[in-house]
Amino acid sequence: DSTHQFLAFGWGDKGFYLDTPEWSDLKFSTAFNAAFNLGTSAMHTTFYKQIQENESCVKIEISKEQYQKLITFIEASFQYDTNGNPIFIDATTYGKNDSFYEAHRTYNLFYTCNTWANQALKKANMKAAFWTPADKGIFYHYQ
Repeated sequence: DSTHQFLAFGWGDKGFYLDTPEWSDLKFSTAFNAAFNLGTSAMHTTFYKQIQENESCVKIEISKEQYQKLITFIEASFQYDTNGNPIFIDATTYGKNDSFYEAHRTYNLFYTCNTWANQALKKANMKAAFWTPADKGIFYHYQ
């Protein structure tokens, strides 16, 4: 749809993404597998028509060089097929504007979705925490 202007990327445990659309759907086995490096990971992409700035969505001005480094990091997180295309996961999504793809690395207690996002900021030479498993470590630098 050409009215979408923004594309969000997230990385995380595939079991969490695909089997836990709401926290009430969380199963012990999903949490256990994620916490102890037993699952696989996925990239979650979502298209937005607009984005509202709020306490969990902060606008950050970056240079072209930082943007390119960020894109390089995100692209390296996807797994690709032999034709060089991201490997699509044919699964139920959260809505009509998102999709999932196979990803590199494995989620665990020490490498979470927030650790991935923090590492992306570091790779782009942006403000980031030394290490953080939670979003508070990232947002602290962008208050």
